[in-house]
Amino acid sequence: MSSTHPTTVTAPPGTPFIEIVRDVDAPRPLVFRAFTDPTLVTQWLGPRRYEMVLDHWDARTGGSWAYTHRAGGEEYGFFGAFHSVVPDERAVQTFEFAGAPGHVSLDTVSFEDLPGGGTRITTRSVHQSVEARDAMVGSGMADGMSEGYERLDELLASDAVA
Repeated sequence: MSSTHPTTVTAPPGTPFIEIVRDVDAPRPLVFRAFTDPTLVTQWLGPRRYEMVLDHWDARTGGSWAYTHRAGGEEYGFFGAFHSVVPDERAVQTFEFAGAPGHVSLDTVSFEDLPGGGTRITTRSVHQSVEARDAMVGSGMADGMSEGYERLDELLASDAVA
């Protein structure tokens, strides 16, 4: 497994949506596991400069999650609930940044087989307003997600997920 597929982030003007697409060189069941197994999630989700401190990660329909990214004196908390989890296919969850309470997005991540054994990860994030979506895009989320997906590539290429 090698890496370096680009992460595409699309935020159409005037809509409260963000779509993120990333191809990875690993089979769908392994990619899904990397998204749902708490011991794996902590190894790739987010930028390298942050330690991920997981409070809980219960990736099942009706489950919830919460974590904090820490570096130096910085701390950024995130939390949400899993509304629907279909193994190897998709997960629907809420996403909220503790620093902006009440600004909740509804995110659907889906996993699609690609020729050659890879997987396409597509996330559609629906925000409560165009302004909230623009604030998320303006926060540098695309860079953080790209870096996290680079880390996911490295994890999937290792023996940790096998």
